[in-house]
Amino acid sequence: MAKKKIAVYPGTFDPVTNGHLDIMRRSMCLFDALIVAVALNPKKNPLFPIEERVKFIKDATRDLENLEVFAFDNLLVDFAQNHKASVIIKGLRAVSDFEYELQMGLMNRSIDQKIETLFMIPSQEYSFLSSSFVKEIALHNGNVSKLVPQPVKARLKKLSK
Repeated sequence: MAKKKIAVYPGTFDPVTNGHLDIMRRSMCLFDALIVAVALNPKKNPLFPIEERVKFIKDATRDLENLEVFAFDNLLVDFAQNHKASVIIKGLRAVSDFEYELQMGLMNRSIDQKIETLFMIPSQEYSFLSSSFVKEIALHNGNVSKLVPQPVKARLKKLSK
């Protein structure tokens, strides 16, 4: 029996966007299982608590088999090893993303050479999208309905009042 190919897609997902969901759905075509790893990163001063970020993703991906969502606060390589993942998925929108993610990928490889990093570009309609932009638009009562799942939109609306 062939070894199951498991990938990890990490991020703060504060909040999850349709661009993130696009990467998740497309990753599911490449791997037997995908684990979405929601980072507890207090340095980023997240708008949403980690439990809510995890719930947003679980709700938005409930139709996807072989996708699990977990919070984590340890080294990503350790998280991947603990979940028997051999690939880390990273989304790249711009050259600035690449520079940072390349350094992270090289650092992760120096820790465990058996874990590869796979860079994925977003679908064209999400190439501009970031959680930071979504929060800024919502803060100014802009329309984010095409950018995030409905529960995220509703929650952002409550926060902007």
